[in-house]
Amino acid sequence: MVENEGIRRYVAHAILWIGIAIVAFPVYLAFVASTQDNAAIANGQMSLLPGGHFLETYYKTLFVGSSGTTREPVGTMLLNSLIMALSIALGKIFISILSAYAIVFFRFPFRMTVFWIIFITLMLPVEVRIYPTYKIAADLNLLDSYSGLALPLIASATATLLFRQFFMTVPDELMEASRIDGAGPFRFFKDTLLPLSRTNMAALFVILFIYGWNQYLWPLLITTRDDMQTIQVGIRKMIVTSDALTEWPVVMATSILAMLPPVLVVIVMQKLFVRGLVETEK
Repeated sequence: MVENEGIRRYVAHAILWIGIAIVAFPVYLAFVASTQDNAAIANGQMSLLPGGHFLETYYKTLFVGSSGTTREPVGTMLLNSLIMALSIALGKIFISILSAYAIVFFRFPFRMTVFWIIFITLMLPVEVRIYPTYKIAADLNLLDSYSGLALPLIASATATLLFRQFFMTVPDELMEASRIDGAGPFRFFKDTLLPLSRTNMAALFVILFIYGWNQYLWPLLITTRDDMQTIQVGIRKMIVTSDALTEWPVVMATSILAMLPPVLVVIVMQKLFVRGLVETEK
């Protein structure tokens, strides 16, 4: 029996390592390509070992730019994407937790109607309402601005639903105890609900940050200047479709750099993220 358990464990680990290799190999190839000479990649003679152009390629990528249809340094694109992703994640959490708090703990006419209207917006993704959203942003002079990148994507019915479901599990005794202590609605929200919601907010932050970071269609429409474009748009513009030769080392280096912030967010907030997804006892 013990031998069978050991064999199963080894087989499970072998399968996991094979899966990791399948997922990680394209990332490794992208890194290797970012350190190779452009001619070697274009001619199909790229080595599977890192080349000697690491510092040169990454310096050019971060501070100089490529020769594609965008010449903006990737450092600027990273900053734009970071500001957009942080604004979307924090804005969604702020608006959603307040709206869920109002729906659960306040009694006002058509309370459930308001909730269902918010919930129905799940069936209207950005792609469906892209034209009216763009028209409003253009009328409000939000083109080529951080406000234009983030504000139209801040509302989140999903986060509101998750916070509502969590708030409904909070015992009524906590609210009654806060009232006895003389705490008003704001103090109850700040001193009681926010600390209890810490893991939920962490889990949502990771998900919403990655959602904002990976946006492509909306930044492509809302930005016309190279200095305001995000890194997802920049990668596409670096790939030249005309007779000019694409600088593949720069493109691969940009792809590697584009993966780093989401990976760092997941690593830093891993424990809170897992607890926010699986924790049941509050």
